[in-house]
Amino acid sequence: MPISVAIDGPAGAGKSTIARSAASRLGFIYVDTGAIYRACALACTQAGITPENEAAVREKLTQLTPELRFIEGVQHILINGEDVSDRIRTPEISAVTSAFAAMPCVREFLLGFQRDTAQRQNVIMDGRDIGTVVLPHADVKIFLTAAPEERARRRAAELEAKGQPVVFDEILRAINERDKADMSRSTAPLRQAEDAVLLDTSSLDAKAAEDAVIALIKEKCGGEICG
Repeated sequence: MPISVAIDGPAGAGKSTIARSAASRLGFIYVDTGAIYRACALACTQAGITPENEAAVREKLTQLTPELRFIEGVQHILINGEDVSDRIRTPEISAVTSAFAAMPCVREFLLGFQRDTAQRQNVIMDGRDIGTVVLPHADVKIFLTAAPEERARRRAAELEAKGQPVVFDEILRAINERDKADMSRSTAPLRQAEDAVLLDTSSLDAKAAEDAVIALIKEKCGGEICG
């Protein structure tokens, strides 16, 4: 049976970076579910559709075909054959993704896609409700977090590396607002699963956090995996 690892946590906690590296080391497939929601948010936003217009969102979803491709070990997200991996990471899309992701129609649209991926291969899947909703029976569940200020610092460094303008206070405010929205939404709110291991990476660099995640996976799965 394929092994499934669910990594949940707030925005900017380093879930994607850590999960991607850990999956590479273990020979697992990495699934960035946040990218899939961002892609849906991008498609709707480009069409001038807001989360308040549920009927329009539902209609737009019928026109979308999400796809994950792994090129040299890196996940790319495509919508209707177009690679949108870079365009989904802008502050503008970050600001609206939570509202779209909270919509039941959007979550229902993507749920089967995510579960099917996990049933076919060993995966590390990260998001905000993986261990609680998407993969409630995952072999390993980790809740990855860090202090808001540290998450803002990491996000600022990420944007700077891409040559995008950075205002730290705005990034911190956006992260705090995203946390509030994710934790208070009525559909699949951000929370730690009861059987998830809490891992705070505030004082850890990326390599130490990655090593900690791999150690937890090996502890749970024992001799079933290598790496």
